[in-house]
Amino acid sequence: MIARIAPKERAAWAAELRATLALGWPLILTNVAQNALMTSDVILMGRLGSGALAAGALGTNLYFAFLIFGIGLVSATSPLIAEELGRRRHSVREVRRTVRQGFWAAAAVAVPIWIVSWNGGAILLAMGQEPVLAREAGEYMRALQWSLLPFLFYLVLRSFLSALERPGWALVIGLLAVPVNLAAAYCLMFGTFGLPALGLVGAGYGTVISSAFMFVALAVVISYDRQLRRYFLFGRFWRTDWPRFRTLWRIGVPIGLTLAFEVTIFNAAALLMGRIGANELAAHAIVLQIASFCFMVPFGFGQAVTVRVGRAFGAQDAQGVTRAGWTAFALGVGFMGFTAMLMLFAPRLLIGPFLDLDDPANAPVIGYALTFLVFAAIFQLADGAQAVGSGMLRGLQDTRVPMIYAAFGYWGIGLPLGAALAFGTELRGIGIWIGLATGLTVVAALMLWRWLRRDRLGLVTAPDVVPVPA
Repeated sequence: MIARIAPKERAAWAAELRATLALGWPLILTNVAQNALMTSDVILMGRLGSGALAAGALGTNLYFAFLIFGIGLVSATSPLIAEELGRRRHSVREVRRTVRQGFWAAAAVAVPIWIVSWNGGAILLAMGQEPVLAREAGEYMRALQWSLLPFLFYLVLRSFLSALERPGWALVIGLLAVPVNLAAAYCLMFGTFGLPALGLVGAGYGTVISSAFMFVALAVVISYDRQLRRYFLFGRFWRTDWPRFRTLWRIGVPIGLTLAFEVTIFNAAALLMGRIGANELAAHAIVLQIASFCFMVPFGFGQAVTVRVGRAFGAQDAQGVTRAGWTAFALGVGFMGFTAMLMLFAPRLLIGPFLDLDDPANAPVIGYALTFLVFAAIFQLADGAQAVGSGMLRGLQDTRVPMIYAAFGYWGIGLPLGAALAFGTELRGIGIWIGLATGLTVVAALMLWRWLRRDRLGLVTAPDVVPVPA
């Protein structure tokens, strides 16, 4: 009997591997494309001068601290749609309801973020930033903030396509958005083709244009695609569905806060590193950029596993949930294990694109970067584990307790430990990286522990859905 079952089980695992890879790689490349949007803005800001670059960085960091919450909120549409499609493969009405409420949630969260962003200059001034930089950053944020709503709408549609396991169009449009953003920002910043030279503000409006392009382009594709238009996503937009709206917020708010806890600890770490020294801060920025680029892979697998687990969850397929979770976990952590080996055994290969390794003036920064990369290797494994682990739990719509884990691990352990080691011992910058790695390890371990106990915790049964008119 075992001999006859084993081949079927192996085939099921192989099928899950193929499905996860097919869904994961477009999501990974789409995340890389979105990173490229920010990178292109930074490059253009640098051409305006160091002052504009500093002001742009201030404005972007403050804006992103609030944007990330909105991203987490609307990403709750993905596990909800996946669960419904797992329950009823050809469901249309329930999927449309979730997408519609995703749009509603995006509009609702945009209003307070707009209010904060409009007063960004005053907030930065109150935080003790230089008045000139705070003013320029505030003007930039007042332009940048209008990109929020179309970008969140785009993410809702992207979640819809991901849950359908059709992420290709989101990838194509994300890649096309990079040259659109670059061209729009360049023309508006430097005043080409008869346009006014708006400087840093032009970069903000360029992001508005590229965000609007992504949403409109994806909406057009969905409206005209023969298989996608049957969902009629944009029909009856104002029809209320308060139970689904509340469900989306119940799942999405913890996701948003979890992402905010993670992002803000890195912001805080950079501020602490700046107090230690300029060379340490420069090395920290380089190593963190390397780690952030590598993170796109497990982050993409984390998005994919939310869909794969969500589908099995909706179908009440406990074995499918297990296969989906562990397959993505192995892929994400396995990749991070490879990058950790590169950091340990080929660190100069990774640092080379950022600094001239032969220039003696760069020697202090290179030395710190080589040291930080050792601890970043440990950090890699933990970061990959927590990224995929949180995605596994989101597929089960388990988001509140993981949020608590993130707050505890990042802000209860990671940051205090890093600050204590940096300023209470001789470790200095190394101490901050030990704190980051420790915080991520704690979060990853807690996420994994909860996943292992999912049966005992009653997380394997999808909630019943009471249909309402579309």
